[in-house]
Amino acid sequence: MLLPTFTILFCCTLAASASLHWLHYAVPAYYVVLGCTTFLVYRSDKVAARANRLRTRESTLHLLGVAGGWPGALLAQRWLRHKSSKLAFQRTFRMTVILNCGVLALCFTPAGRNLVGSLLST
Repeated sequence: MLLPTFTILFCCTLAASASLHWLHYAVPAYYVVLGCTTFLVYRSDKVAARANRLRTRESTLHLLGVAGGWPGALLAQRWLRHKSSKLAFQRTFRMTVILNCGVLALCFTPAGRNLVGSLLST
């Protein structure tokens, strides 16, 4: 139950940081787009699993998570009950969340803000 609470706090912090101009507005937008995309990939994998069709690799799901799609992944795990009981997957998933949040935390430093600004201006 700790991860859903953390996710709510994470999303509120992103929104507040963007409104206070501590973070570029594109960062929360990126998380929304990637989260929705990741949710849809999880849903597609769930459908494929039920139909005994070609599945999405777990490494792809983790890559989407570490890139910032983990809130959508968590939502899919809870709502669709997909990949929620496989312990090895969950361990790696939690590590992707920690890694992504660590990289995001760097965006709050002056150097991180400059880097994000320069990436978005090109």
